Amino acid sequence: MNENEEQFVEVKTREIKTPFYNYLVAGICLSWSLFQLYIAYFPINTTISRSIHLAFGVCLIFLLYPVKFHKAAHTKVPFYDILFCILVTCAVLYPAIEFYALANRPGDYLLQDIVISCLAVVLLLEAGRRVLGPALPIICLVFLAYDYFGQYMPDIIAHQGASIQKLAGHMFLTTEGVFGVPIGVSVSFIYLFVLFGSLLERAGAGQYFINLAFALLGKFRGGPAKASVIASGLTGMVSGSSTANVVTVGTFTIPLMKKAGLTRTKAAAVEVAAGVNGQLMPPIMGAAAFIIAEFLGMSYTNVMVAAVIPAFACYISLFFIVHLESCKLGLKGIEGSAYESKMRIFLSGVHYLSPIAILLYTLLIAKESAISAAFNAIGFLFLIMIFQEPVRKIAQGEKIGKDDLFMGFIDIVWAMIAAAKNMTTVAAATAIAGIIVGSISLTGLGQVLSDLVEQIAGNNIILILLLTALMSLILGMGLPTTANYIVVSSLVAPVILMLAYKNGFLVPAIAVHLFVFYFGILADDTPPVGIAAYAAAGIAKANPVIVGLQGFMYDLRTAILPFAFFFNSKLMLIEGVNPADPMSSDGIIWMSNPFEITLVFVMALVGMFAFSSIVQGYFVTKLRIWERVLLLPVVALALVPNICAKYSIIANEYAGYAIGALIYAFVFMTQWIKNKNEKAVLTQ
Repeated sequence: MNENEEQFVEVKTREIKTPFYNYLVAGICLSWSLFQLYIAYFPINTTISRSIHLAFGVCLIFLLYPVKFHKAAHTKVPFYDILFCILVTCAVLYPAIEFYALANRPGDYLLQDIVISCLAVVLLLEAGRRVLGPALPIICLVFLAYDYFGQYMPDIIAHQGASIQKLAGHMFLTTEGVFGVPIGVSVSFIYLFVLFGSLLERAGAGQYFINLAFALLGKFRGGPAKASVIASGLTGMVSGSSTANVVTVGTFTIPLMKKAGLTRTKAAAVEVAAGVNGQLMPPIMGAAAFIIAEFLGMSYTNVMVAAVIPAFACYISLFFIVHLESCKLGLKGIEGSAYESKMRIFLSGVHYLSPIAILLYTLLIAKESAISAAFNAIGFLFLIMIFQEPVRKIAQGEKIGKDDLFMGFIDIVWAMIAAAKNMTTVAAATAIAGIIVGSISLTGLGQVLSDLVEQIAGNNIILILLLTALMSLILGMGLPTTANYIVVSSLVAPVILMLAYKNGFLVPAIAVHLFVFYFGILADDTPPVGIAAYAAAGIAKANPVIVGLQGFMYDLRTAILPFAFFFNSKLMLIEGVNPADPMSSDGIIWMSNPFEITLVFVMALVGMFAFSSIVQGYFVTKLRIWERVLLLPVVALALVPNICAKYSIIANEYAGYAIGALIYAFVFMTQWIKNKNEKAVLTQ
C-alpha cells in the first residue's frame, strides 16, 4: 500500500511504548466504559452526563492523536498536547461543575463563562480535526461565521447576527449546541452498542460469523464472495461501521475471493459493498440510526422495524449480484476446505447468538428501551466471556488452569478499552455536529433554506430528493456518516416533508431521515474519497478509485431503495400516515397483515433483482438489450406499485405486482431457453 492509499485507511494514533502512557490511556478508557455502564443503570442529570462523556472523549483525543492528521508520532506526547488535554478536559467539564450556578442565572453569563466557552469550542474543533479530518470543523466554522456576521449576508439569508456572548452561551452553556441531541444520543445509546460490539468481537464472535458464512456457502459457485456478503451482514449487525466491517472481514475474505477467481478490484469492491451496507442491518445499525429515533421522538425499535425490509432486500440483492458475477466469470467454490462440518462450526459459537437474541427480545417482545436492551445484552455477554473458556475445557476433558478463570475478565477489560477508543470519533462528531444544529436553531436558517430550496426546486419533489442525495454524497466524502446525517437532515428534512405535503404525498418523517441516512452511508464507497474503498483497496493491493467506482456500481441498487421507500412507505412496513398528524411519528399506521408484509418483501426482492440484472447485463445468461428494457418496468412495478397505479391505467397495487411478476417470469423463461440452447450448441 503506498502512502497515498494509506492515508485514507485510518487515522493514525500514537504508538508510545512507555508503561505510564499506556496505563494512563487504558485507565481513562476503562473509566469511561465503567461510567457509561453506571449511568445506564443509575441515570444522572443529562447535562452532567453529557459533559463528563465529552470530557473523556476529548481527553483521549489529545492523548492519542497527534497534530498531523493521519501521521503517528512514536516517541512521546508533546507538552502542548498535555496542556491542551488538561485545558479542554476542564473546559468541557465546566457545565457539569457549574451546573447549579448556571441554572440559577440562565442567560446571565459571566465573563469566565464566555471565555471558557470560547476556549472549549476552539479546542473541540481542533480535537475534531485530529480525529475526523478538517471537513467537519471547517463546515462548523462557516456556520459560526454565518451566525456572527448575519447582518452582512445577502438579503435572502441575512439575519440580525449574534454577539460573541450570545453565540458562546447558546453553543456551549445550553443544550442547543455542543451538548444537544446528537451528543445526548452518543451518551445514552451509541456508547452501549459500540461496547456491545467490541465485547462480541473480543469474545470471538467476529471470526465465528466468518467461519459460519464460509461453512454454509464456501462450496457454492463464487462461495468466498457470497460468504463475504453474509459475513459482512452478520458483523455489520453488531459493529455498525463500514470501514470496521471491511477491515475485519475483508482481511480474510478478499484473498480468498482473489484465489477463487475474482479480480483484485472486484474482490475489494464486493467487500466494500457488503461492508458499507452493514450499517443498514438491524439490530445495531450505524450510530445515526439512534439519532434518527431521538430526532423523531420515536423508539429505536420502530426505526429498526422501518429499516428491516430495505436492509434485507439490499443484502440479498447484493448476494444475487455476486452470484451473477460468479456465473459470468465461471467461478467455483472452495474445494476440500476446513469448513465442511457446518453443524460443528455452528455449534462451536452458538452461544454468541444468545446476547443478540436477548437484545432483540428486549427491544421487540418486551418493548423496553434501547438502553435496557443493550445493558441486558452486555450483562449476559460478560457471563459468556467469563465462563466460555472454562466450559470449553470441561467439555474437552481438560484441566482448568488458574489463567482460564481470569482470561474472561481480562478480555472484558480490553474490550472496554477498545470501545472507548472507538468512541472518540463518535463523541467528537456528535459534539461538533451539535454546533451546526445549534446554529440552525439560533438563526432560523432552516426556514431560510426552505424558502431558498423551494425557489430553486419549485414544487418538484424529485428534484429536491436528487439534490439531497447529491448533498449527502458530497458531504459524506469528508464527514463520518453520523455527522453527515445530522447536518443534512437538519437542513433539508423539513424542506422535503413540506414539499411532499404540498404535492399531495403524506410521507412519514422517518422516510426522509432514512433517505438521508442511506446516502450518507453510500458516501463511504463514493469516489474519489470513499474511506471503505481505500481500506479494501489496501488489502487487495488494487487502485482505490477504481475499487470505489466498482463498489458504487454494485451499490447502485442501494441508491434506488431510498427513492422507493420514500414513495412507497409499505417498504418500511408503514401502512400509511394519519392525515390529521402527518409530520409526527405518532401519526404512523404500521402494517400488521402477515400476507401483505410477505408480499411487499418478496416483490422488493424481485425489483432489486431486476435492477441488479439490468446493471450487470446478466440474468440466467447474458441479457439482450430488449430484455434489459423489459426489466425496467419490473423495477418500478415491484418497488413503487402505488405510484405506477396512480399515474397509469393499472387498477391498483396488486395489479402492478402481478404485471411486474409476469414480466419478470417471462424474461426468466426467455433467458432459460437461451441458456439451454447455448449449452446444447457447446456439447455438440
